[in-house]
Amino acid sequence: MRLAMVGLGRMGMNMARRLINGGHRVVAYNRSRDKVDLLSREGALGAYSLEEVVEKLDQPRIIWIMLPAGPPVDDHIDRLLPLISKGDIIIEGGNSFYRDDIKRSETLEKRGIRYMDAGVSGGIRGLKNGYCLMLGGDKETFGYLEPVFETLAPEGGFLHCGAAGAGHFVKMIHNGIEYGMMQAYGEGFELLEASPYSGSFNYREISHLWNQGSVIRSWLLELAEDAFAGGDKLDDIKGYIEDSGEGRWTVQHAVESGVSAPVTTLSLMRRFESQTRDSFSDRFVAALRREFGGHAVKEKVK
Repeated sequence: MRLAMVGLGRMGMNMARRLINGGHRVVAYNRSRDKVDLLSREGALGAYSLEEVVEKLDQPRIIWIMLPAGPPVDDHIDRLLPLISKGDIIIEGGNSFYRDDIKRSETLEKRGIRYMDAGVSGGIRGLKNGYCLMLGGDKETFGYLEPVFETLAPEGGFLHCGAAGAGHFVKMIHNGIEYGMMQAYGEGFELLEASPYSGSFNYREISHLWNQGSVIRSWLLELAEDAFAGGDKLDDIKGYIEDSGEGRWTVQHAVESGVSAPVTTLSLMRRFESQTRDSFSDRFVAALRREFGGHAVKEKVK
């Protein structure tokens, strides 16, 4: 299929590459020209304006937006609206708040434009491993786009979750769970560090050990192996952990729905606390985020 990727950041660039490698024709657009030039050399059709994006697509046009949630997404949709036609499809693949998806879908439906929200998980390693896709929107549009999803995802790695907003809602809860899992691992390694045996421990080896049949084995522990490759103390970075919107939205939903979610809530609070202190567990979580998502860390001044 021919589709556009608008936004060539950490995720958008590699998603476009996976689509190109899968035989799709990708029109690539980014605010900075250098990324468009780079992807053009790898087989994409470069576009240097949204007008050019639309011109290079066949109808029904498929435009996948991979931009920071909020105003950047709405701004690009507003700029695209005068250029696209009834029946065209916009896919929002960032980490938008699900209620924003519902509003966008209703607005676009009045113009005859189809809208899907795509929660995407897989981080910077998705190019090789594939991306887990959580999708919301019209079932018929989902069916039309299945060849795209099949290319991006590993086998069994995409799901139509429901109407508009459902994809990003499932991704929001996914990220809330992620908060709790990483916090638990971080606290566990900090307890090891505080033990009388810490001098004999090799945390990379322990991470590897726990992934060999243990009930707590996971991809996060595989990434912990990589994170500890530079040294057990992780003392080259600060334990400063940014919180994303999804964690806050998950806790907000828990409050609104009356569901007890203490692990997720406390994990969010610890991220706030990390921004004013520097503990081992916080350095661990920061290092994990760097490994799976390419998220920036704050390095210590030596």
